[in-house]
Amino acid sequence: MSVPVAVLLGFALWTLLSLFGSVGVYRWSRILTRKQEIASFRADRVEGAEWYQRAMRAHANCVENLPVYGAIVLALVASGVASRGIDALAVILLAARVAQTTVHVALPQTNPVVAVRFAFFLVQAVCMLAISGILVAHL
Repeated sequence: MSVPVAVLLGFALWTLLSLFGSVGVYRWSRILTRKQEIASFRADRVEGAEWYQRAMRAHANCVENLPVYGAIVLALVASGVASRGIDALAVILLAARVAQTTVHVALPQTNPVVAVRFAFFLVQAVCMLAISGILVAHL
């Protein structure tokens, strides 16, 4: 398995872990203790603890970016383009994704915290653009 494909798997697993480890824990703890009905969790109106609302948004961020990276990896695999640079960028991307989600969920969102979170997002965007650039240059 190539590094970009392994990172894609890691990204997908992180997306699931962020869902089950935060949103799932919050919801099921509320349901099982009878503090909330299962039908009360609406997708169009996120209510609950502040960290839970951030966890919902952090998970959505993962879901939004996973297919973008997946498309890039698909193009890499289909073209046969590979390099140590691409491998390094892929690993950096996953590390930044994990850091962004962690900062989003774990910390109250002050201006400095949001700036750090944005920096991690920017690292991911630059990595995806750089990988895409390397791919296009090899075609």
